[in-house]
Amino acid sequence: MAAHVLRLRLGLLVGTLRGDGRHVARVVVGLVLLVVATAAACWGILTLKTAPDPVMLAVTVLGGAGVTLGYAIAPLIGGVTDPLDPRRFTVFGVPPLRLAGILGVVGFVSVPTFVLAAVCICAAVVWVAHGVAWPAAALGAILQLVTCVLLMRVSTAVTSMFLDERRSRELSGLFVLVILVVVVPVGVFLSSLEWNGVVPTQLTEAVRLLALTPLGAAVAFPGLLAIGAPEAGTSLVVSLLTVVVLGLLWVWAVRRVLTTTERPVAGRERGGLGWFAVAPGTPSGAVAARSLQYWFGDRRYIANVVIIPVAAALVMVPLLIAGVPAAIVALVPVPLAALFFGWLPHNDLAYDSSAVWMHIASGIRGSSDRIGRLVPVLVIGIPTLAIAIPIAISAHGRWALLPAMIGVCASLFLAGLGLSSISSAAWPYPVTRPGESPFQQPQRTGSGSAITQAFVMLGALVLSAPALWWGWLALTRDVSYADMALWGGVAVGVGVLIFGVAIGSVVFRRRSGRIMEFAETT
Repeated sequence: MAAHVLRLRLGLLVGTLRGDGRHVARVVVGLVLLVVATAAACWGILTLKTAPDPVMLAVTVLGGAGVTLGYAIAPLIGGVTDPLDPRRFTVFGVPPLRLAGILGVVGFVSVPTFVLAAVCICAAVVWVAHGVAWPAAALGAILQLVTCVLLMRVSTAVTSMFLDERRSRELSGLFVLVILVVVVPVGVFLSSLEWNGVVPTQLTEAVRLLALTPLGAAVAFPGLLAIGAPEAGTSLVVSLLTVVVLGLLWVWAVRRVLTTTERPVAGRERGGLGWFAVAPGTPSGAVAARSLQYWFGDRRYIANVVIIPVAAALVMVPLLIAGVPAAIVALVPVPLAALFFGWLPHNDLAYDSSAVWMHIASGIRGSSDRIGRLVPVLVIGIPTLAIAIPIAISAHGRWALLPAMIGVCASLFLAGLGLSSISSAAWPYPVTRPGESPFQQPQRTGSGSAITQAFVMLGALVLSAPALWWGWLALTRDVSYADMALWGGVAVGVGVLIFGVAIGSVVFRRRSGRIMEFAETT
């Protein structure tokens, strides 16, 4: 049975080279790029033979932990069919324990595993050059390889049990977005550090903590031996226990999928519904799904979103011409973008045109409408700010100001959303109709649009004044004010958001008739 499954696995790998010319060309180009990337990674590791032991330890632990985490979350993002799914072998009547062992061993036959094996071998060679006994270096490489393969098998099995294998691109996009929010700030922080042959103090404690976790224990074991750290034994125990636990989880997962009848998944019946298949089946979820569908498909919304980073960046030009130091100018665009993101939905209801009747005729609660309409801005704004804030702080050069920047942006963004929840229901004004150019504006009578825009923009600035002041003090006087800016900004932003949603829901419910009249006449 094991030989049969192994031949099947090898056949599947070779089968990727069959197909039409375009498919084969894509596969060949991908393999070439993968070989080049693998060679570059191996060369980079081998160049660390002459590096100090702590530097080699930090690089391998951080890199190894990242790779291990990648093996865990890859099935969540990919959503592809697993060729070694235990359910495919149900008809053969193989006992679950034996089948788990066979599939676990055959799981090592894959392109990612070959790449990881090459990198682990290079790391072991470098540790031997640093004076680590070759059995210890080889044991660390083997444990890292086994941990990653078992982790992917368990993650794939669990994902297949609780998520649809062919999940929508929207859900996969959300997973990628979450990863970018975590990876990009960390990458910016690491790239801003100065090594100069010595591990930065900011990383020393992080490396030691990762070395005692399942993510980095296996890859850290040889390095801890090299520097003579007493945690080497603990790291080895943690890595061995991790392999044992993952093996037990894999056996449990195989037994579970073989003995459990698969129930129909509602998501499969909702295929092709986009965000409606992802959002929860609640009134707020329905409004959020509809809003997300509009925001990512209507060019009027897309134009508003695209303009924000451009406008925020253009502000830097006059400031630099006026002689403002570049380090100060680097901090300006991100809070300005946070203000604009909070201001974006201030007239969101008007963009619905006559479609707003669905919300009113269905008797939906005002709070559900207000919360659902904010979801697209949160999905766009939070990741954008999470990526932009570390970049701005890195350009400025003082990471101690990071809490202040977070507090200021949180206050401007969330306060703007809270005030927008009120203004879009209380004072909507005519906008471009669906299908028309986003740069074509209808004729308006009165000053309603100016009042609505000023209410949100100036209101957010006034309410964020404490956070802005504390942030300025942290920048120009004492950096200890950064913590006050952080907690004060977050408190003000969250408070205004909750208050704005509550008031906006009441206004939406009481002005439903006038909102329908507005939608019919614009």
